[in-house]
Amino acid sequence: MKPIKHNNQNDYNIELKKNVNRNYTFTFLQTIDLTRGIWMIYLATKGMSLTQLGLLEMIFHITSFSMEVPTGAVADLYGRRTSRILGRALSVLSVVILLFADSFLWFAISFIIVALSYNMESGAGDALVYDSMKSIGIENEYMRVGGNKEMVFQIANVFAFLLGGYLATQSYQWAFGVTIVMGLVSFLYAFKFVEPKLGRVTERGHRGQNFVYQLKESYAILKGHKRLGFLILFSQFVMSFTTTIFFYLQNYMKADGFNEAFIGGVYAVSSLAGAILATQVYKIEAVIKEKGILILMPIITAASTWGIALSQFHYAFYIPISLAEGMIFVALGDYINKVIPSENRATILSMASMIFSFFMITLFPLIGWLGDRYSLQGAFVFMAILGSFLTLINTIVISSRKVK
Repeated sequence: MKPIKHNNQNDYNIELKKNVNRNYTFTFLQTIDLTRGIWMIYLATKGMSLTQLGLLEMIFHITSFSMEVPTGAVADLYGRRTSRILGRALSVLSVVILLFADSFLWFAISFIIVALSYNMESGAGDALVYDSMKSIGIENEYMRVGGNKEMVFQIANVFAFLLGGYLATQSYQWAFGVTIVMGLVSFLYAFKFVEPKLGRVTERGHRGQNFVYQLKESYAILKGHKRLGFLILFSQFVMSFTTTIFFYLQNYMKADGFNEAFIGGVYAVSSLAGAILATQVYKIEAVIKEKGILILMPIITAASTWGIALSQFHYAFYIPISLAEGMIFVALGDYINKVIPSENRATILSMASMIFSFFMITLFPLIGWLGDRYSLQGAFVFMAILGSFLTLINTIVISSRKVK
């Protein structure tokens, strides 16, 4: 799959600018995953315990952890567009397997494949858009564009959660079928992107040498830039924390007597609120700055986790958690992209996703085991204690100006 050729530089720049709007459409199509808010419940109906669900997610993240950086390097070396297309194909295959599988082994195979699909997209998508913008000199608008993308993502989530929750009350097969169709549509749409020349790595020898050099150079950049390393560690832990809550909350609400339609409605409301917030992130950031985001968002997350653990209205406390995560995702994504060299962007962003997977490998199965051994409420109490402790440390560190 080769980049589209253009007659002159002006045409090429126009196509690069179109990548931004194409990415909004692609994000919407990609996010119409009706299984995201119900897969934990679906697999529970297939006989999976909380511990087994934790193991499946651990398998996903072990795969993601081991393959993130190699797939990011592939995107830098052979094209972000190519990586994105392959990611969509693997995503569809994983949903097909999950629909027809009926054993832990096949569920695990599906999770391995979907992990690879995420790997192919994680560094490539953002790198493609940022370098498209940088090529035509509008990268300073990235936080606004990122906010718009987050808004589109959340609007698509509203639709996916509501429809997925409703269809699950009728038939899980319908929810999976619609997801497969939308996955195929997003796969075909991915061919419309134009590969930016900026950031493509110059050949330094045979492909194996290029690959190894890319990994070493990207690691050296990450190791030598303390602020970049901190921002990546901070953002990936918060997102792993909130992701764990998102998935186990499905079973928590189900056990409390709520059906899939209600659960989808809760997630839809949080996504709608997130869509409203996303377009205002750059304005909020201009007021509270990086330091305010780094201190306030973890406090909101930790306090809300206590609400999930102890309140009978636990579902309502997921909304502020989702908003805090969205704020971190948009703002810190802008900070991080500004300091990464274009030719290492996809690789380093994949390193960030690898760190996310490391946290998930540790946290997700632990919460599943605690839920089986004691209760999900007890597991959420543990998360609230952990979140509060880490938030206290984070506040002390940031306030002491060790991180600017």
